[in-house]
Amino acid sequence: MLALVGSGEYLPDVDLIDQTLMSRLAEPARVVCLPTAAGREGDAMIQSWMQKGVDHFTRLGVAVTAVPVTNHATAQNAAFAAEIRQANFVYLSGGHPGYLHECLAGTAVWEAIRLVHQSGGVVAGCSAGAMIMGERIAGPGGNRDGFNLLPGTVILPHFDEFPGLLSRVMRLLSGRSLTMIGIDGRTALVVENGRLEVLGQNQVTFMTQNGTFKYSHGELPEIQLG
Repeated sequence: MLALVGSGEYLPDVDLIDQTLMSRLAEPARVVCLPTAAGREGDAMIQSWMQKGVDHFTRLGVAVTAVPVTNHATAQNAAFAAEIRQANFVYLSGGHPGYLHECLAGTAVWEAIRLVHQSGGVVAGCSAGAMIMGERIAGPGGNRDGFNLLPGTVILPHFDEFPGLLSRVMRLLSGRSLTMIGIDGRTALVVENGRLEVLGQNQVTFMTQNGTFKYSHGELPEIQLG
């Protein structure tokens, strides 16, 4: 199961999203929080994100640990990868999407995350953590390959915060052959067994070659991505 969150990770506003995701697991949740996207923002910020994740999921009553994967070297740490493989819910919080992708690409930690996803666990990404899951990552400097867990897409979080002009610019950057998915804050797009669903308070916007479509809470009709 893949959960892409627009913004608001670890806040009470997203409690229901995370509780819903955990309720769909076959076993009690074992959560690992990764602060990797904030890895170049300094130790204080890294520790803050780790503590926020632990506090949030502890408040929700589940087992949780934060693993200090902060750069490419720590993403190759075999002990960290083993800890992630024992989880069934991996949460990647926000920061810089390009840095996050560079840290994880081709590493033992990314392979562990991918195995959690393939084995029926939840991989959740918020903001930068969501952006890396599409086929491409769009940004002011152009776009780059993503991890392609949702093929044919570019993920744009914080979508309710973007003025119309910037949204159109990002659409051009993403490439007309791809579907741009704009995810509002406190809202998640969930991908499970090929089905798409919106959870949370606001909307998810699909900008496709056939037009722009907005959806609120609930399961979505079949959408041709890419």
